[in-house]
Amino acid sequence: MKLDPFYLIVDSSSWIARLVPLGVKLVQLRIKCEDQDLLRSEIARSKAVCAEHGCQLIFNDHWRLAIEEGCDFVHLGQEDLAAADLIAIRNAGLRLGVSTHDGAELDTALAVKPDYIALGPVFPTATKELKWAPQGLEKIAGWKRQIGGLPLVAIGGISLERLPGVFEKGADSAAVITDITRSPDPETRARDWIAGTASWRT
Repeated sequence: MKLDPFYLIVDSSSWIARLVPLGVKLVQLRIKCEDQDLLRSEIARSKAVCAEHGCQLIFNDHWRLAIEEGCDFVHLGQEDLAAADLIAIRNAGLRLGVSTHDGAELDTALAVKPDYIALGPVFPTATKELKWAPQGLEKIAGWKRQIGGLPLVAIGGISLERLPGVFEKGADSAAVITDITRSPDPETRARDWIAGTASWRT
């Protein structure tokens, strides 16, 4: 499996409707709420936009809803992974991405045979407070050696200026949140990311 090198993460279908038509080919919908009706509505709208524009949608955390709403990809953090019914996820045909922050979490993730591994934070991040220190570029290289052919997604504090080092160390995709959503001009910034990752989009 191959992931697009530009992995956009947003918290609403409105962002997806705004940015995916620009040429985004991989997006994660990450909504931190438990309102099932809202989540179902957000999934449906996001799926429709992504289907129209040939974009891969990844739904975060809520694996039961991902199954019920016919998603084809779910991303789980370590706590969600521990509580998830992995057999149900696989039986539904969902592909699976897993977050990791240290060696123990990587072992846990590899044990469930995911479709990709995410490593972070690579750099300091403004998105949320984390107990893990920034991993740095060398950790990307070590992680990639360990996971072999699995796609590796780097996340945390990544900007366009830092992209070359991230990819040179072995990451297959760079996950981005605030560099776009907090930009004064998110559309232009998204286009910059699409162009800036073009040489790795083969």
